This record gives sequence, structure tokens and C-alpha cells, in this order.
Amino acid sequence: MNLEEESPKFTRSSIDKRQRVIESARKGDFSLAKKFSTDSDPRVRSTSISVLSENLALDDDLIAIALLDPHPMVRSSLARAAATNISIPVLHLLDDVDASVVEVACWAVGEQGETHDLAIEILSRIALDHDDALCRESAVASLGALGDLRGLKSILQATRDIATVRRRAVIALAPFEGEAVTDALETALSDRDWQVRQAAEDLSQFFKE
Repeated sequence: MNLEEESPKFTRSSIDKRQRVIESARKGDFSLAKKFSTDSDPRVRSTSISVLSENLALDDDLIAIALLDPHPMVRSSLARAAATNISIPVLHLLDDVDASVVEVACWAVGEQGETHDLAIEILSRIALDHDDALCRESAVASLGALGDLRGLKSILQATRDIATVRRRAVIALAPFEGEAVTDALETALSDRDWQVRQAAEDLSQFFKE
């Protein structure tokens, strides 16, 4: 990990800049946010990206810069913004080298609700193959939120992952039906983890109603 990727230290200067960005934005002035979007401190850049996105002031040039930002904190802010800003190429962030960015990007895809082939393909790959369990869990949750049949196979396979991912996979089965879904729920009802069993019981009851 290089120095740019390490967790930045809090400084009085960065705190002051972030406060100024937020206060100015509340008054409808986004000039400081745009100025500080390229600040030397990633916390300041991250806050600027978030503020600009929340106020629909994040333009294509700033998005392009943030996509290539060397610090994952900034790219995570951009991924979070993608949940409500479809102009942000969130699929690019799904392939980020940093797991924290990938996790947020997976969530954002589910929030966007786009079910095109590439999104399902990448989410399915992350759900099954990513080294980070939080990323696999987030991808599974996103596939469930999208409810696209093309993602069902990956969700079913994820019901055999570690407990946290299994629980999320069981919940993600909610939009689907069929014998494979029923079989997966039956298996989950006797899972060794109580949270997985509880999720399966809740979903089974939901299907009966």
C-alpha cells in the first residue's frame, strides 16, 4: 500500500475545508466543492464529491477525475453517489482494485436497478469469486435487489458460502420462485448458523402468505 492509499490523518486544515464545503453548499454555492475536489487531502476530495453529487452538481469532468483518484476513499464516495446518479459509470468501479470500493459499487448497482447483461455478469462473478466476503455479500444482495433471473444461479451457489454470505443469499431469493429456490430454502432451514435458519424461516413464511 502506498502513502496515498493509507488512511489519511485528520488535520485542522482538512476539517475546516470540509466544513466550508458543506456550509457553502447549504447556501447553494458549490464553487468550493469544485475547487476542493482536487485537494491534496482525500478526505476533502471525498466530501467534495459527495456534496456535489447530492446537489446534482457533479459534472462529467469531475466524475472522470474521481474515477482515477488514487485514494479508495474518494472512489468509494463516487460509487456511493452512483446509486442515484446514473451518469457515473459504476460498472467501472465494480472492477476496482480496492475491496471497499467494490462493496459500495455493488450496492449502488442494486440501487440503480439496471439489469443489463454486463451488470449481471460482473455482479455474478463478484458474488462467486471475489476474495473479500463483504464484496461477495454485497454482490449477492444486489442481484437479489435486481431480481433478474440471470442472477439466480449465482445466488443459489452463494447459499453455500460462509454464513454471512449464505444469509444474504437466502434473503436474495425473495424475488424468485421454482424448485431450485424451494430446495435451497429447505437446506437453509437446517443450516448450522441460526441467522441463516431465521432468514430461511422468514422467507418461507413470506412465500406462504
